[in-house]
Amino acid sequence: MKLLVTGGAGFIGSAVVRRAIADGHQVVNVDALTYAACLDNVASVSSSPAYAFERADIRDGAALARIFAAHRPDAVMHLAAESHVDRSIDGPAEFIETNINGTYQMLEAARSYWQDSGRPEGFRFHHISTDEVFGSLPNDPSVKFTEDTPYDPRSPYSASKAASDHLVRAWHETYGLPVVLTNCSNNYGPFHFPEKLIPVIILNALAGKPLPIYGDGSNIRDWLFVEDHADALLLVVEKGAVGRSYNIGGENERSNLELVKTLCSILDAKRPKADGSYADQITFVTDRPGHDARYAIDPSRIRAELGWRPSVTVEEGLERTVAWYLDNEPWWRALQTRAGVGQRLGKAS
Repeated sequence: MKLLVTGGAGFIGSAVVRRAIADGHQVVNVDALTYAACLDNVASVSSSPAYAFERADIRDGAALARIFAAHRPDAVMHLAAESHVDRSIDGPAEFIETNINGTYQMLEAARSYWQDSGRPEGFRFHHISTDEVFGSLPNDPSVKFTEDTPYDPRSPYSASKAASDHLVRAWHETYGLPVVLTNCSNNYGPFHFPEKLIPVIILNALAGKPLPIYGDGSNIRDWLFVEDHADALLLVVEKGAVGRSYNIGGENERSNLELVKTLCSILDAKRPKADGSYADQITFVTDRPGHDARYAIDPSRIRAELGWRPSVTVEEGLERTVAWYLDNEPWWRALQTRAGVGQRLGKAS
């Protein structure tokens, strides 16, 4: 299968690209190379004859039309997006432009290509989204997000992703475009851009800096190892039912404080400090506006229909993640000069 992957130089996108090439697919990586993208993420497959790269903005309809015509993909995996909640609070305009208008341009380019190609039955437009579109959950283990949970986005980021989900469903219902959708829980793992919680904690710990935790650290997330996510996404684009959505969760709920303490314990074992524990650097900071209390996904549908389950626990995944950052300092050092990296964003104005 030839896959057109948008955002393939980003964190999740690059994991999809690497896995797709390993699985024998052809991949066209379309990426604008904005601040969070890094072609080093796909360096291991960039010399493969099955890999091609196109630098383009998903908001550029003419560029997208050219790329579809030149490469003639069998399926689209649309991952390109602005994704950092804190940045969406500081500057929502980029999120509206990329996540909503960019998805519209992708849908129109894909629809035109699909129609001009005779509406092939096997074509798929796979839209990759987030569980944040569902809002916040109470601290009750029996309550989780399902595919039927009403949308209730609380941040500019989640609102922009909710809008893009609705556009994809509308293009399926109105124009017949064969789509599948996925909504995932919080990803982590190798090549995670150093602005999100886990890489920030690892790198701040190593640098002897404070480890910032919003509020009292009680916010709960369902953690999904990025390589498990990539496997699930490829399974959905190949075997998911047209028009269907699938929630992809790690089945690994942890509070932010629990997660950070686990990271500190792993670092204590792998690179001990001269004195004390990395946990001594934990600092509680003022919570960000609209911070959702809990996310948790019920992955019953993808388990029952496609046979997918996560392969690692959060403890196993964090061990692998910390080891990767310790072994790949040149990768993250090169990114630390980029705007906003390592800083707290999203403060209330």
